[in-house]
Amino acid sequence: MRVLWIATIASALLSIVSSFAAAALLERRIALLGEFVGLQLSYNSGVAFGMTLPEPWQTILILCALACVIWMGWYAQNSFLQSGFGLIIGGALGNLFDRWGDALVTDYIQVKMFSTFNVADTCISIGFALLLLTPLCTVGPLSARKKGRRT
Repeated sequence: MRVLWIATIASALLSIVSSFAAAALLERRIALLGEFVGLQLSYNSGVAFGMTLPEPWQTILILCALACVIWMGWYAQNSFLQSGFGLIIGGALGNLFDRWGDALVTDYIQVKMFSTFNVADTCISIGFALLLLTPLCTVGPLSARKKGRRT
């Protein structure tokens, strides 16, 4: 359970601090790898990849999804799953905090072929990847590990 909370708190704090820093410091695009990768400030009212829903449905959807992920993370039985759920929860909390006053999320990482995104989005994506990789990176079936048996 400790892994879940460490991943949640670390990713939420990193998301919040980086969004504040980007909003305060980025006046124009900073090229990191030419035109391919850079830092460019933008604001997004959508949920994922700029998709939007009318309010209050968007907020209700976000809160319901977050509640489901917290519930699943609470019952996660290994560190790999707890890390994945913690990153997703922390990233979601970071974006919710960012959205608080003006209903906008601060995006600032620009990669040529993707929409502009932020650290919270990255945490959510990495967390999801960890959930997908869990069966490949754990020994034996998860149900056997839950019961304390090794297969």
